[in-house]
Amino acid sequence: MTVTGQVVVVTGPPGAGKSTVSRLLTRMFSPSVHLHTDDFWSFIAEGAIPPYLPEARRQNEVVMDVLVEAAFGYARGGYQVVLDGVVGPWFIGGFLRAAKTHDVCLRYVVLRPDEATTLARAAGRGPDALTEREPVLSMYRQFQDLGALERCVLDSGGQAPEATAEHVRKALSAPESALWIPGGPGQ
Repeated sequence: MTVTGQVVVVTGPPGAGKSTVSRLLTRMFSPSVHLHTDDFWSFIAEGAIPPYLPEARRQNEVVMDVLVEAAFGYARGGYQVVLDGVVGPWFIGGFLRAAKTHDVCLRYVVLRPDEATTLARAAGRGPDALTEREPVLSMYRQFQDLGALERCVLDSGGQAPEATAEHVRKALSAPESALWIPGGPGQ
């Protein structure tokens, strides 16, 4: 019998704590893999377009396709995969199709602190991170009013990253975070 892992997408706007929380979360699972989506954009050696610009759409679709393949490749090998990055509802379709195709559990967690916290955290990040106010605000707004996916939102403001990671770990056992569970109802 093959042991299958799962894919946990940890998303939200810049400054929500995705990378920090994801690093902590992977330490809670074994075996585990942390896929940091920013790394995948940096693999583009020539011709990279900042992913928040409208003209980056095709580039972003390619990078997301590569991320889906990597995430589900590890999960099929038995790893608990934590993928962190800006993976809004507009990109979740590829992950959902792969989860169903490979019969691998897919969970989705949106870290969403309040606007002021998001802006302050984003402004304080390192030199390679997006810190510009307008793109950060734009992405923050894209994670508002997520419809049916509001059930996947956790407030990551006002607490230490360790507390947020523990909150996420607990949330992963709740049905609200699941977008696909092998053998689940109606599947």
